[in-house]
Amino acid sequence: MVAVRPADADAALTRRNRDIRVILIYGPDLGLVRERADTAIGRALPDTADPFALVRLEGDEIAADPRRLIDETRTIGLFGGERVVRVRAGHRSIVPALEPVLAGGPDDALVVVEAGDLKKGAALRALCEGSPKALAIACYPDSGRDLARLIDTMMAESGHGIDRDARELLVSLIGGDRRASRGEIEKLILYAGTERTITLAHVRDIVGDASALALDDVVDAALEGDAGAAMTALAKALGGASRPDSVLGALLRALTALHPLALAVAAGSSPQRAVEGARPPIHFSRKPKLEKALNALDPDRCLKAMLAVDEAILAARRNAALAPALCERTVLQVATLARPRGRGR
Repeated sequence: MVAVRPADADAALTRRNRDIRVILIYGPDLGLVRERADTAIGRALPDTADPFALVRLEGDEIAADPRRLIDETRTIGLFGGERVVRVRAGHRSIVPALEPVLAGGPDDALVVVEAGDLKKGAALRALCEGSPKALAIACYPDSGRDLARLIDTMMAESGHGIDRDARELLVSLIGGDRRASRGEIEKLILYAGTERTITLAHVRDIVGDASALALDDVVDAALEGDAGAAMTALAKALGGASRPDSVLGALLRALTALHPLALAVAAGSSPQRAVEGARPPIHFSRKPKLEKALNALDPDRCLKAMLAVDEAILAARRNAALAPALCERTVLQVATLARPRGRGR
């Protein structure tokens, strides 16, 4: 069987045996699928722009005419050298078209197949994993470690450095699609320009969903009990096209996640220990803010805030004209409840 482990994928493409006639690259990360297909083709062909050396076929086309693929693999290139047939799998099975290719000789063209997520036992995946003349390479979304490595590599190539906090935030904002991640990192590098060190401010300015970051600012300020900062962040969020009910929804989710931590603190845990033990884990940049919130919000106050936000969401959806005012009043109410003890209420 030639099923390549994800960690070994790049090495497998680098040292491909010439007996391999089919490379199946599949998985939910379609950006990484395309990137690895490009890599495989680039290693096989000196000139990927040569239309006589690289042929592109749609999977549904060859499913309708399986003989076409074997004809293409046995066609001799105009200027000699290896040829590649790039196939994008569709909805119809291309297994009948690939079977004669896997039975062919070493002089036939290499076939690189791009596919989406294939379950174990899927016919196309099983065919390639079971053949000594095929490689089957899975492409799953990058882990945090993979993303950190990608960031470091691209920063080094561009001559930039990146602060630890900025790197951590960037990792949390990208992922899921390798090409999209590369695009966000390239955009960040371009934005930094001649500034050689990329900071947290750069990442917040240019990467990811700005509206989501704006909502985080409202939530963080309200849970810290800073009414002034909460109002400033709320004005920015609403000015950036965030809906009042979206702001309130983000606040309710944060309070819902905070309530079990408040219960843990009430039972004797320290705020720091409660935050460290939270599941799912809390991003490091938010931990001090939540610890501060837990010093003021006991379970009763947290529950009172949750009920107030829940009622405001319902009222805002029933009366859109009043939604901004309801949102402002409720954010202020939560900030007041979360104001550190010892300060006037």
